[in-house]
Amino acid sequence: MFKKPAEAKALQRLSGGDRKKLRRSAKERFPLATDADIDAILPPKAEVTVAKLPNRIHVYEVEGGFPVLFDVDGRGNDIFPTVYALWKAPEMLPAFVLKAGEVSRFVIGGADLMFPGISIPPEGLPSFQSGEPWAVKVPGNEAAIAIGMTMINSAEALKAGLRGKALRILHYYRDSLWEAAEGRYVPNSGFLADMVIEDPSFYSNSQTSADEAVANEELDVVFVGQEQRLDIPDIGDKRDTDYLGECHKADVVGEIDSDITSLSITEEVSTEQQKNVKEHQELITEDVDALLDKCLLQALHKTVKDKDLPLPGSLLWSNHVLACRPTGISLDIKKSSYKKLSKWLQSKSSAGLISTKEDKHKKEVILLSVNRAHPDYISFKPDKQADESIEHKPDSSASDTQAGPQLEVAEIYKSSTNVSPIFSIVGADTRKYYTAQEAFDVVFRYVEKENLTKTTDKSLVILDASLCDALYKGSIKKGGTYPTEIHKKDLGATFLNRMQAHHRISRGTDVVVRKGALQPIQIMTERRQGSKKVTRVSGLECFLVGAESLASELQKKFACSTSLAELPGKKGQHEVLVQGGVIEDLAKHLIDQYGVPRRYIEVLDKTRR
Repeated sequence: MFKKPAEAKALQRLSGGDRKKLRRSAKERFPLATDADIDAILPPKAEVTVAKLPNRIHVYEVEGGFPVLFDVDGRGNDIFPTVYALWKAPEMLPAFVLKAGEVSRFVIGGADLMFPGISIPPEGLPSFQSGEPWAVKVPGNEAAIAIGMTMINSAEALKAGLRGKALRILHYYRDSLWEAAEGRYVPNSGFLADMVIEDPSFYSNSQTSADEAVANEELDVVFVGQEQRLDIPDIGDKRDTDYLGECHKADVVGEIDSDITSLSITEEVSTEQQKNVKEHQELITEDVDALLDKCLLQALHKTVKDKDLPLPGSLLWSNHVLACRPTGISLDIKKSSYKKLSKWLQSKSSAGLISTKEDKHKKEVILLSVNRAHPDYISFKPDKQADESIEHKPDSSASDTQAGPQLEVAEIYKSSTNVSPIFSIVGADTRKYYTAQEAFDVVFRYVEKENLTKTTDKSLVILDASLCDALYKGSIKKGGTYPTEIHKKDLGATFLNRMQAHHRISRGTDVVVRKGALQPIQIMTERRQGSKKVTRVSGLECFLVGAESLASELQKKFACSTSLAELPGKKGQHEVLVQGGVIEDLAKHLIDQYGVPRRYIEVLDKTRR
């Protein structure tokens, strides 16, 4: 894409509104990017210019800095960061790591990335969809060398035996975009003229950190029985006597908790008092576990919206769980039996309440979805007092007030003729609707019942006749061979693809279940009669949004005329026409007022040429 230099046919400075829009687009496009990452590449008060190239590519550059983003079609739909941006915010994109630095010769030479050149981690190929932005790195070097777009999804890649193209490389180190930057540079000495190798300082820094950790553990303590006593200076020295006076001349005892490494200093107490303290600490641990579960359920009911997902675990904790704790009560995950936030969230994922995945790059657990049909979620009664305290908190979520009850969108599945034998064998109801997690449980119950786990490799499942037919019957071409085993991480998704897809939409007491995948709301702006624009929105009824009431709201909100028309061939479905190009504001209105998730809104601006 940037193999040859190209002169910009237009160069303009973005207005304040356009800069904010660009920041929002970048935040939506890169879900792993934090606010600090966005501020690093697009400082809030910095001027941003856009260079429009002849091939419709738009390149965004911070004045006095480097190009940070580029838009491949100039419409804001496919935005990618430059290597300069990733060198400032290395965690904003997931990355494939090459097998060796030698492979980088081909990548920075302009070749697309092939699956055989990727180093697959021990936990397996990471999950991804087709068309996602990914970075490329070399082993032992944290700086990205290229940015591309995935050609297929991870499931298709595994079926193909990890052959073929993984990434279509769009931009790389030493291409014309990198060279065109004034004051271009390289992030470390591993970047050579014709290839990229490991950063020499990478392993030295790691070794230094390890040495410091070992040194910190070598504390000057003396073990006495089951206690640890700090060395106290000799009282013969006057300064030492003063030191003991400051400590109230008490016998200082450092008690080390069995689950944490921090050293707490307390005055020596009697054996009976120590026993009471220990029992009190055990009660606190149980209470903290219960309080954690209560605060999580309160947050899932009141503040965590489906439109906000995926959500990093750190934000879930700081913005939602902590906000739901009772007034005057402190909540510390280290005082629970889990000790770590990631372990706690993973335990809730195993219980089926939420769905999570671990971000290997940021070493953080990401909340993907909430199972609002889970028994714990349904049986929980939200605390009204906690709800009121959340509403009075000056949090950004307070601005997301919606008109009417909250919209809930759930993708559900029903048994098909392919998988019905599996349901019958495990005693599951074939007429019932299942969430993805519940469907996974059905197939794994069958595996456990028939003892199909491979004895030599616990990560593989042996396919018997019933399971093989359920997964592959009718999908293998004539003359092809059926597989004899499948990896456990692929079993659930393959089983799900053989079921009938449905979707459930609920708002208050209104619940609708429809067959097939959920179709998004379509918002399109087109030009009519010269320079006049009109915005059309359809697909509202699928999300229980009244077309007539929306038309009335938009007429008042945008101070323009609106009209209603029935869609041809679709009885009961209408299209709202709004005068003017209000495509982005209309999408924001549907998200804020009706709770429609952003991923279910499809926008198209036909006025751009």
